[in-house]
Amino acid sequence: MREFIVEADGGSRGNPGPAGYGCVVLDAATGETLVETYEYLGVVTNNVAEYRGLLAGLRAAHDLDPCARVHVRMDSKLVVEQMSGRWKIKHPDMKPLALAAGRVFPPGRVTYEWIPREQNKRADRLANEAMDSGASASSVRKLSADGAEAEADVRGGKAEADVRAAKVVASPGWAPADMGAPATFVLLRHGETPLTPKKRFSGSGGTDPALSDIGREQARRAAEALAERGTIQHILASPLTRTRQTAAAVADRLGLEVTVEDGLIETDFGAWEGLTFGEVRERYPDDLTTWLSDPEAQPTGGGESFAATATRIAATRDKLVAAYAGRTVLLVTHVTPIKTFVRLALGAPPESLFRMELSAASMSVVAYYADGNASVRLLNDTSHLRP
Repeated sequence: MREFIVEADGGSRGNPGPAGYGCVVLDAATGETLVETYEYLGVVTNNVAEYRGLLAGLRAAHDLDPCARVHVRMDSKLVVEQMSGRWKIKHPDMKPLALAAGRVFPPGRVTYEWIPREQNKRADRLANEAMDSGASASSVRKLSADGAEAEADVRGGKAEADVRAAKVVASPGWAPADMGAPATFVLLRHGETPLTPKKRFSGSGGTDPALSDIGREQARRAAEALAERGTIQHILASPLTRTRQTAAAVADRLGLEVTVEDGLIETDFGAWEGLTFGEVRERYPDDLTTWLSDPEAQPTGGGESFAATATRIAATRDKLVAAYAGRTVLLVTHVTPIKTFVRLALGAPPESLFRMELSAASMSVVAYYADGNASVRLLNDTSHLRP
């Protein structure tokens, strides 16, 4: 029986923050490197990144020989002890990842060993390459059947067939058939307020406007459309008035209750609240220029940066995915949170926020699987608002 060694590592700069994993598959008999892979994960926690690296390594080994025995070496004491069965898995974010890792090979065919970080340099280097590259970067190196190396940098370009095959297994972007139903988030932007058609900044630090007559009609139509689909099992809403009113319209139609989730609140736009883009450009030109080019920049007056919003949304996402695994949940929220859910799912750069259209009362959908992968299924659907 063939034996492999899998060395895996993951990291997160901010925890949660920009994260990536790296893993290496070695032939246990010869020490030969068979597969190297890394992937940028967007904003996740360090532990999620560690588990994603483990999962990628196990799948790469399984692709090489599904009958092999595997010895995993990691510097994450948490992952090693949990996967060895000596520590309980208490955190809801870790359970589906551990379950997915345990399903790659039959029980008893994988053993785990903790090693110091200095002995895990190859996987650590690859994880840091992923984080340094960012923006959904991934790379795979695999030996071809004749012993020659095949290597690819996978960034949306074309790779050779054997490298694509390795990518399918080595990346958590592809789930096995028994992964189970995903947690599906239907992201509904609230209906119009008096500020919406004027395109004024309206965040969490402003006047908290209510829906206009048009906004209430939009909420009613969204409710009818969701009732026809019949898939919503739970409704969560941002604490602001316009989202709670929109959610209430849907809840009344579906016979469900609304749970307020603070993590879904809109970004605080500071001194820009209530102003148009042109007015902000006139009054705060330097601050606006910086804000448009730097996700760490805050709006004038101490608002929330896009980077801070992303950290908040990532934490909210992880909590809700764990709580609603296998269910379809309506999240009634705002422009920036919805765009951020989509951006993180795609692994897209922060500037992509400025390249998405998101209309009032529009629907978007993202599905989250047990291995941590996400799939964007719909963006800015407004068909339910047409006469």
